[in-house]
Amino acid sequence: MSSVHKISAVVITFNEEKNIERCLKSLLAVVDEIILVDSGSTDQTQKLAQQLGAIVMQQNWLGYSAQKNKGNEWASHDWILSLDADECLSDALIKELIALKLNPQTAILNRLTNYCGTWIKYGSWFPDRKIRFFNRLNARWEGDIHEKVIFHEITKPIELRGLLLHYSYHNESEHWAQLEKFTALTAADAFAKGKKSSVLKQYLSPMWRFFRDYVVKLGFLDGSAGFKIARISAYGVFLKHQKIILATTKVS
Repeated sequence: MSSVHKISAVVITFNEEKNIERCLKSLLAVVDEIILVDSGSTDQTQKLAQQLGAIVMQQNWLGYSAQKNKGNEWASHDWILSLDADECLSDALIKELIALKLNPQTAILNRLTNYCGTWIKYGSWFPDRKIRFFNRLNARWEGDIHEKVIFHEITKPIELRGLLLHYSYHNESEHWAQLEKFTALTAADAFAKGKKSSVLKQYLSPMWRFFRDYVVKLGFLDGSAGFKIARISAYGVFLKHQKIILATTKVS
């Protein structure tokens, strides 16, 4: 008879009281422990997590990958299910993950994003395939911005059909605020890698991004939400190139 493998969930948090209960409740039927790596929340995040049985660990912010790797180190079990606090498992995904406990395999989860109350099914946000279930002995997180799982040995992940539900922004203002933060990080990363930009790229790249996301990838089928996402994403490309040009100018 096959043995049941135990799973540790790892969630990183900072002031996530709006989302944390939904996230952790979806994990309870699947995992055997929840490791919450908190970087100094000042709201009710830690209290709510403890009430749901999570093990709350304090860790000053190290960066996305390092923070998640720290959680993997603290976990009691080798099989890791990694979620962000604004994500939760759909009922279908819960069933698939429970079945995987008998024969665990590295798995890709397909993320469906809710944007200001609208589920986004087109554009560049869907499908959004991410490896979130893996054995920590064969993997670690790398990357400071768009972190991803890197494997030590060749691994062929399976893709689960159930959806990982992502509650991204409650309003458009949150999206704009996050844009400023992320474009600064992506520009700094690009500059550090020696990448350059130009005024031509600064204006043409955003135009292509909007056309790709809204027209080629059918973002217009998501209605006004699809238009807002394409517009803000295009402006993010503009800001990134602008910040690379500014950084280059400062050192020249």
